[in-house]
Amino acid sequence: MCPETSHFLQRDQAAIPERTLTALLLSPGRHGQAAAGPKAGWARQKPMGYPPLTKVLADFFGKLLGQEMEPLKNVLVTVGAYGALFTAFQALVDEGDEVIIIEPYFDCYEPMTLMAGGRPVFVPLKPSPSQDGELDYSSNWQLDPTELASKFTSRTKALVLNTPSNPLGKVFSKAELELVASLCQQHDVVCISDEVYQWLVFDGNQHISIASLPGMWERTLTIGSAGKTFSATGWKVGWVLGPDQLMKHLRTVHQNSIFHCPTQAQAAVAWSFEREQQHFGQPSSYFVQLLQATQHKRDHVTRSLQSVGLRPVIPQGSYFLITDISDFKSKMPNLPGAEDEAYDRRFVKWMIKNKGLSAIPVSIFYSVPHQKHFDHYVRFCFIKDEATLQAMDKKLQKWKAELTP
Repeated sequence: MCPETSHFLQRDQAAIPERTLTALLLSPGRHGQAAAGPKAGWARQKPMGYPPLTKVLADFFGKLLGQEMEPLKNVLVTVGAYGALFTAFQALVDEGDEVIIIEPYFDCYEPMTLMAGGRPVFVPLKPSPSQDGELDYSSNWQLDPTELASKFTSRTKALVLNTPSNPLGKVFSKAELELVASLCQQHDVVCISDEVYQWLVFDGNQHISIASLPGMWERTLTIGSAGKTFSATGWKVGWVLGPDQLMKHLRTVHQNSIFHCPTQAQAAVAWSFEREQQHFGQPSSYFVQLLQATQHKRDHVTRSLQSVGLRPVIPQGSYFLITDISDFKSKMPNLPGAEDEAYDRRFVKWMIKNKGLSAIPVSIFYSVPHQKHFDHYVRFCFIKDEATLQAMDKKLQKWKAELTP
C-alpha cells in the first residue's frame, strides 16, 4: 500500500483499514466468502467481473455518465487498465485499420495498435509560446482543429483519448472534447477514453468524461483503474464501461484470453467503492483527500525544480509533470551518448549519474518522426512519500549551490 493511502488511513478512522484486503479474503462476509474456496460465493462463476464489483461500478459511474448501466452488459473487469486497453484494441481494431493517437501519448497505445494489425496515426498537442518568466501550464498544449480533422479517413477505426493525460497532465476542456466528439460522430469512429487519473484534477479544473457528451455514449469505451483510483497498483484491477454493441466484442476477447480476473482483489475494490459511495464529495472522501495531498506534492516538486533553473509545465491533473530543459541543452549540448541519441535521453542519464535524480525522457512518448522536436523535456513523478521529496530537495539544493558563481 502506497504512503498516501497509509497517511489517509491514519487521519480518518472511518477510512479503509490497513488490513482491508486480508480481512476481505478471510472474513465470512459477502466479499470475504468469495475467496474461501471453489464452492464459496462467486469464486469461479463470473468471468466478466465479480458481481458486487460490476454492480457498484455500474451504479457509481452510471450516475456520473448519465446512463442506466447494466452490470452484465456495460461493465467488464480486466487485469488493470492495461488489460482493458489491450482487450479494446484486440476486439475492435482489424488489419489495416487506422487509430488516431494524440501526442505525447502513454507508450502502450502504439504497440497495442500494431499488435492488433492497425496503423497508428499521430497528431501532436502543440505548446503555445510563453513569455520569459511566465509559468507554463499543460492547458497551453492544444490540438490544431484543422490538423486533427485531416487525420480522419475512411480507414479510421478509433481515436485514443487520455484525460488527464500521461505524461503531460493535460485535462481536456469541454470545448476540446466537443471537437473530438464531433469528428468521431462525423466519421463513425470509436473513442477509446483512458481516464485512469480522473480523480486527480487540480486547481478547480473539471474532469469531463467524453462518454457523457451528447451522442458519445454509443461510441465510447471508458477505461478506469483501481490502481490509480485507490493507490493500489499491485491489485491490478481495471474496467471498461461502454455500450453493449461494443462491449460484446470485448467480452469475446476477454473470455478467450484472460477469462477471469482474481476474485480477491475485485472484492477489495468493490468494498472500496461501496465505502466511497457513502463519502463521495465530502471531506471524508478518499478521492477528496488524495487530491489534496497530491496537489500539495505537485506544488512542492514544481518549486523545487524551478530552484535549479528547470522549467516545469504545471499539470492540471495526473501525478506526473514534464519539465523544459532547453536552458541546459543550450549550455551543455554535448552530453555523453550515441551520436543519434535524443538529448533528453542523454540528459536523464547524466542527471542520474551526476545528480542522483531520476526522470523519464519525454521523446519516448512521441512517434519517431516527432521525437526530435520534443527532446528538450523530461518527466518527473511527484506521487512520492515525504522522505523521498525531502531527499530530492537536498539533491536539488546541492545542485543549485554548484550553479551559483
